[in-house]
Amino acid sequence: MKRPWMIDELAYAGPEHLDPTFVAGYDTKQGHPSPAEDLEVFVAHGLDSSSIVVDLGAGTGQFAIEAARRFARVIAVDVSPVMLGLLGEKTANESLDNVERIRAGFLTYRHSGSLADGIYTRNALHHLPDFWKALALDRMASFIKPGGLLRIHDLVYDFLPSDTDQVFDRWFDCAVIDSAHGYTTQDFIEHIRTEHSTFRWLFESMLTRAGFDIVDVAFRGSTYGSYTCTRHVA
Repeated sequence: MKRPWMIDELAYAGPEHLDPTFVAGYDTKQGHPSPAEDLEVFVAHGLDSSSIVVDLGAGTGQFAIEAARRFARVIAVDVSPVMLGLLGEKTANESLDNVERIRAGFLTYRHSGSLADGIYTRNALHHLPDFWKALALDRMASFIKPGGLLRIHDLVYDFLPSDTDQVFDRWFDCAVIDSAHGYTTQDFIEHIRTEHSTFRWLFESMLTRAGFDIVDVAFRGSTYGSYTCTRHVA
């Protein structure tokens, strides 16, 4: 039963992710990031051809498609029907029958069957304000096995509040001109104003309080973090 106080995650997804034209060019704008390193992290942790992986905020399936070649069951979750539609076209073209597409978000996904061996999420958690982000992490902990692996890539702020002006000025210097091939200064400004990146010290507290042990952290600049975590074993 949906609680009356629950937010509509679709309203937080960003209107561009519901736009067929934007979604059609999404992989190019993202730079076609390779999931190879992420897959190796999962495999090194013991995941194999019998494993279950949940991809939250799966988008067009850049990770889910490749994960389906390595693992038994990949559950691709996204609130955008347009994103899921493009993912469906890709899985059909690749004849992959072990990718389940589910229209839901971090707060509404209902896991069924055996607990997940791994969870992956990239560039999606920042759409949720911190209260809801903490709930989302707590929910992830509820459907992953003790010892299971959580891999997160997202816009996380690794700087002091007093350094905000300088960090953002450096970030803007990294912007591209053509929005079709990356993120422009205006894209960054829109993110800062309307989306919900969290300071690193807050985000890491959320992870540990949800029941995850942080195994490894890597930052690109002061605004993008990659986390490898395991579900705490009592």
